[in-house]
Amino acid sequence: MKIRELAEKYNDYIIERRRFYHTIPELNFEEVETTKAIAEDLKSMSIEVTTFPDYNGLVGHIRGGKPGKTVMLRADIDGLPVEEKTGLPFASTNGNMHACGHDAHIAMLLGAAKILVDIKDELEGNVKLLFQAAEESCYGAKYYVDNGVLDGVDAIFGMHIWGTLDAPLMNLEPGGRMASVDNFKISVTGQSSHGSAPHLGKDAIVAASSIVMNLQSYVSRKNNPLNPLVISIGTIKGGQRFNIIANKVEMEGTIRTYSRELRTTLEGELREIIENTAKALGCEAELEYYYYAGPVINDHEDLNRIAHDAAVKLYGEESLTAMPKLMGSEDFAYLMEKVPGFYGFIGALNKEKGIVYSNHNDKFDVDESVLHRGSALYAQFAYDYLKEKAK
Repeated sequence: MKIRELAEKYNDYIIERRRFYHTIPELNFEEVETTKAIAEDLKSMSIEVTTFPDYNGLVGHIRGGKPGKTVMLRADIDGLPVEEKTGLPFASTNGNMHACGHDAHIAMLLGAAKILVDIKDELEGNVKLLFQAAEESCYGAKYYVDNGVLDGVDAIFGMHIWGTLDAPLMNLEPGGRMASVDNFKISVTGQSSHGSAPHLGKDAIVAASSIVMNLQSYVSRKNNPLNPLVISIGTIKGGQRFNIIANKVEMEGTIRTYSRELRTTLEGELREIIENTAKALGCEAELEYYYYAGPVINDHEDLNRIAHDAAVKLYGEESLTAMPKLMGSEDFAYLMEKVPGFYGFIGALNKEKGIVYSNHNDKFDVDESVLHRGSALYAQFAYDYLKEKAK
């Protein structure tokens, strides 16, 4: 039986598991019950499972009937602190929500597991199934890299259900797909005085405001406009009272880019702007800089081709569509930095069914008719990769 037909065979199972996991979303680093349930699902397929004593998530092992390479398929499993307002009969009631579609990812990979078990004697190598915790933290994948989970893995494939992409289309483009994410905190220290006598103080709010504007000037005037770069300040906290010149301001923000080269110089250049801007206004400023996931870039020609051809083999060239690259981020980048990888998208949007909200919205939903296609693509990629590399 072909992979497409097997995916259709397991369609009801895939949808049922998606709905089950949708009811029990757990936040990043708290996916205890989700991990247990996935482990039971895999064990019911006679798949060997590896869990971790100090971390959530797990790995399933499918050993092919013939020797060869090892390919890993990845799905993330954490939810968001969003109160669900979909009105679905299987909506979450625990105050959290699978508002990014990770419940769909779990279900698609479980569906792929069923398919791959059915054809495991034909596999020319091995498949590892990574159900990854804490993607929403920006760095949840790092644990698996640091703890050797990807040792012996030759390639990795992942994808995301996407709320602004029409179902059932897939986006499997080469090149940059998602930006890096680095976060920062800026502490500005001034000197208090009465609000009626600002010349007797050093206004930390004015200095902080100037820093914000100068950071945006860096984006528009120092950075090459052909290189996407976002520097966003998300929080500003400062001041004691309406008539006191503020002596302390703290700001937090995030930086997104596709340039690996720019990431190596940004911290130093921004530190210089921040410190000198504050100094010019009689204040001091300190920058704390936190590196997280790099950009997700599909830059391996063989994997780009295998992913594209897998989709065409399953559903034809008409199943593929273009999609603008995103300034959002994905900690799948940690995995791609360890082994060659590919990352794609599958559409969830269906206006005729009223499924129109984007990821992270409290009314986000997916067109469930696409889920078995995601399972098929997972399985087809794994099968084709192992077959090609066994030659």
